[in-house]
Amino acid sequence: MMKKPVSNEKHQQRMVKVKQQIDKKIAKADKEQGVSVLLTGNGKGKSSSAFGMLARSLGYGHNCAVVQFIKGEWECGEELFFSQLPLVSYHAMGAGFTWETQNQAADKAAAEKAWTLAASLLADPKINFLMLDELTYMFNHGWLDLDMVTEAISQRPAHMNLVITGRGAPDGLIAACDTVSEVKDIKHAFRNGIKAQRGIEF
Repeated sequence: MMKKPVSNEKHQQRMVKVKQQIDKKIAKADKEQGVSVLLTGNGKGKSSSAFGMLARSLGYGHNCAVVQFIKGEWECGEELFFSQLPLVSYHAMGAGFTWETQNQAADKAAAEKAWTLAASLLADPKINFLMLDELTYMFNHGWLDLDMVTEAISQRPAHMNLVITGRGAPDGLIAACDTVSEVKDIKHAFRNGIKAQRGIEF
């Protein structure tokens, strides 16, 4: 049942109070520093959200970098677009999904190589925005040391915005990040036999 609409006068009075509360919160948030954002959960849209923030950063002329820990050699729309932009340093480092490679040693070596690059970017003061796509899988498989990664996150330049994506984020990574969102899986077309779509899944 729909709620009965309130009068314009009551609505305005309510919105004045809401605005006062929001203005107080905004006034308290006076720290000038970059944030770390973690997008996790089983639902679709984590990387897509991160790429949206990348686009937003580029709108302000920020120097940006992307390291993809799993994306292999197959064609992805985001790489086709963002890798050609002069303000983006784009690195698709992974060998692909583990069930495709079926080579644990090679996967671990690829993870370590990707992290070496990511660590150098985390320390680079010229970078305004860094995206570490599907980083969480490196911990799930035991390929990277969590303490090493969280230490690098905490030591990054103060102005740098960092976005991390991937399922099953460990508690230590959640604790290390400023903003954490969990994307919930409710339905997915793939389970109904619909193949992955260009521009949606890749």
